Amino acid sequence: METMVDQMISMPRIGEKAPSFTAVTTQGNINFPDDYSGKWVILFSHPADFTPVCTSEFMTFAKREPEFAALNCQLVGLSIDGLYSHIAWLRTIKEKIEFKGMKNIEVKFPLIEDISMEIAKKYGMIQPGESSTKAVRAVFFIDPKGMIRAVIYYPLSMGRNFDELLRALIAMQTADAYAIATPADWQPGDDVIVPTAGSCGVAAERMANQVDDVTCHDWFFCTKKLSLEQVNHPPKLN
Repeated sequence: METMVDQMISMPRIGEKAPSFTAVTTQGNINFPDDYSGKWVILFSHPADFTPVCTSEFMTFAKREPEFAALNCQLVGLSIDGLYSHIAWLRTIKEKIEFKGMKNIEVKFPLIEDISMEIAKKYGMIQPGESSTKAVRAVFFIDPKGMIRAVIYYPLSMGRNFDELLRALIAMQTADAYAIATPADWQPGDDVIVPTAGSCGVAAERMANQVDDVTCHDWFFCTKKLSLEQVNHPPKLN
């Protein structure tokens, strides 16, 4: 029999359809993920309103939202606090908080009310070893078809790295657009990895007839140039 603990820490996996739900948010009701079909979505949770780490994160998300929007990506936040708490907290951020040069920051993306913890449990955001009453800092990258593509979890005490969230989004979009992979510490404009040879014949041909923009370090490890311009202007996918 499945216990409450099992329900709390079960989580959707990479390659699965994002669990659907309807919710009340600071931007009105949403039907997730259907309302965002055709867009990438970053669904992220935070432990509680009126807490300092969460405040720093929401200010950063809000300031950098145009960067995500330019990549066809919608931000959606969640905590197990109520709607009125959310509204009061976001107003406080705009009217009173200044941090790292950020001030008068208005959070325009939806922040989900999840008092029942139903959504948080669906996404494995409640982890009893950390807290049974607060959502950990989970991040789900969901693609335009509603599929989960990446998952990152942080403990309650650690704020997220927003450069990495943006880099991960760009890397996945680039991999989709050009059918490549990205190596360790990849940044837009760096060389990318071409698919591994699927047969001995292809491997031998690659090593014998290397083309100008491809470098084969060995038969299984080939890289090629992909300019920043190509990353910034990928071909449209069907």
